[in-house]
Amino acid sequence: MYNGIGLQTPRGSGTNGYVQTNKFLIRGRTSKVVVDGDKGFAPDQGMGGISKKANKEILEHDRKRQIELKLVILEDKLSEQGYTDAEISEKCEELRSKLEAEAATTGDGYGGAVGISDKK
Repeated sequence: MYNGIGLQTPRGSGTNGYVQTNKFLIRGRTSKVVVDGDKGFAPDQGMGGISKKANKEILEHDRKRQIELKLVILEDKLSEQGYTDAEISEKCEELRSKLEAEAATTGDGYGGAVGISDKK
């Protein structure tokens, strides 16, 4: 037995008593944010209610991905309705320019008008 873990004795257990560590145990992160000393948090208080800002490139990528998702959905609908490839590409370009303009005018950096809002 080692640190209270394992068998008292391996005799009669059918094992050799060897104890392995759990390699898949995920422990919580204790990352700390360096802040100017004005908040007055102790080092053992962790994050102290301070939230990290989102990465702008990730938000921009997500906004573009939402636009492309809407375009793919429109393209599928138009192809099912029997439109030609030229008409589909024209309508997709019109919608793309409209969605990008809406995202630019919202100004929140995320493009709130682009989010999926399928209410069922």
